Amino acid sequence: QLHLVESGGGLVQAGGSLRLSCEASGRTFVSYAVGWFRQAPGKEREFVAVIDWSGASTWYADSVRGRFTISRDNAKNTVYLRMNSLKPEDTAVYYCAARDSPHRATTEQLYDFWGQGTQVTVSS
Repeated sequence: QLHLVESGGGLVQAGGSLRLSCEASGRTFVSYAVGWFRQAPGKEREFVAVIDWSGASTWYADSVRGRFTISRDNAKNTVYLRMNSLKPEDTAVYYCAARDSPHRATTEQLYDFWGQGTQVTVSS
């Protein structure tokens, strides 16, 4: 089993920044692609960003491209999501997820392990 723990969420004003972390334990992390998803109140969970096993390949949802940056440090078993220029519509519970494949994917059904989520609230 791969255990994922998110941290770094909180309350921030519009235009501000946060950095989320997703720390993995339990298995070798390097062979997993990792994605970030989010779920706002009353809405379905949606894809935010993904990074492949090496960190060389990333992809973003249109709504966050140019504002969010995903990165990873395999030596620390951690994936990060840097969020800049935050908007009230970014308010959601953010989840990291890992898939047992080195390649990125944007569909949540392709992910095998999930964290418990961290709340991000952006005030206007």
